[in-house]
Parts: sequence; C-alpha cells; structure tokens
Amino acid sequence: MKKLGWLVMALPLSAMAGEVVDYSSNGMALEGYYAAAEGDAKGAVILIHDWDGLTGYEQKRVDMLSSMGYNTFAVDLYGKGNRPIDTNAKKAEVGKLYKDREKMRTLILAGLDKAREMGVEDVVVAGYCFGGAATLELARSGKGSGINGYATFHGGLSTPNDQSYPKNTAPIFVSHGGADSSIPMSDVADLSEELEVAGIPYLIEVYSGAPHAFTVFESPRYREVADKRSWATFTGFLEENL
Repeated sequence: MKKLGWLVMALPLSAMAGEVVDYSSNGMALEGYYAAAEGDAKGAVILIHDWDGLTGYEQKRVDMLSSMGYNTFAVDLYGKGNRPIDTNAKKAEVGKLYKDREKMRTLILAGLDKAREMGVEDVVVAGYCFGGAATLELARSGKGSGINGYATFHGGLSTPNDQSYPKNTAPIFVSHGGADSSIPMSDVADLSEELEVAGIPYLIEVYSGAPHAFTVFESPRYREVADKRSWATFTGFLEENL
C-alpha cells in the first residue's frame, strides 16, 4: 500500500467512512456520498467532482474532511450510474453541462438541498478540475444560502461574457499549478483582477512545476508538494470561514 505521509493512498472499501446517498433533481436520479464529522462538527463541505464523475477519489477526500471534523457531501452532477471512462465520454458529459449552465447550477443546488436534509448548515463549496469550474459557476450565480466560501483546485477559472460575481460573494480560494497547460496563467490574472474590482475576498496560490490535476493521487500528474500545500491552505480556509 503506497503512503504519502498523512494519507494512505489506497483505502480498502471497508475503510470508507461514509455512505452512498440517493437523491434526485427534476426527476433525475443522483447518487452522492456523505460522511459525518468525527466528533463535534466544525462545519460542512460540499464537494463537486471532476470530469470522471463522483468516484473513489472524491470519496477519499470526503473521508479526509470528515476525519478533520467536517460533515462532507460529494454531489453528483452526472446522474446515478453515469461514470464515464474514456476521454471522449468525459468531454461529452462536461460539454453538456457547460452548454446548459442553468442545469449545472440546479444540480449543484439539489446536492446542497440534500445536504440540508441531512442536517448540514453553513458550508464551504469546493471542487476539483471540472468541479472547480462548477464551484465558481455557483459563486457567480449568487444562489444557495449559508455558503461561507468557495474553493477550486486546478479548476477552470474563466468567466462567461454574460456573467459576473455578485458583490456579496463569499471568500474564494484558488489553487493552481504553475505548469498547468490546460488553464493558462492569463486566466488566473484575469480572475484576480475581476475579483479585485468587485471587492470580493480571495486567495490565489500558484505551485511551481505543478501540472493540471496535480492533486490526483497515483496519477502521473500528481505532485506531492503542491497537493500538501494546497490542502494545508484549504484547511486554514475552512477554519477561517466555518
């Protein structure tokens, strides 16, 4: 079993701390993953998956957060049983949601509503890759109550021409790889300028040598230093905003 200091990389299924949760949005069957905080809850996190759909990666992150004292719910934006494997299928799924951003927001809010049913109150919304872009989509919508912050890990950062961030948007944390060839540094600069002009609190960290998807365990793109640093900052972000 490969280890990374504070994290066991390959958790057996029996070690999973959470549970699969069935819910729906406008008649669409969805399957999330929830883990209650160990001990007294410090707050809650809503986690949005990358373009693979909700897989073991998000489940591990949910379990990590629950062990830190956060009720955590990973939402499903693809639909129950829809977990694309090949690249073209993944592109097709994210493409559908980028073309129908209202549906994307509705699906995120359905997950937030389900978390509320389970007793979740104030939350930070966070996402990886596509999930990071979806997190910022929600932030720009201004929808969803009790959201204390947004966090994106190597996610898309550009703002559609017909959108902007409301003045009352909660603080935003952006973690970005300096060697990310999918999301250019110009997008990072544009976002920082946009948030600065809007007066929205934000923190952006850029990690040298880190490519796109640098947090994905056991991937060729995984970078231990960038993953640890981004997680440490995220931990502080949660403590400040929950």
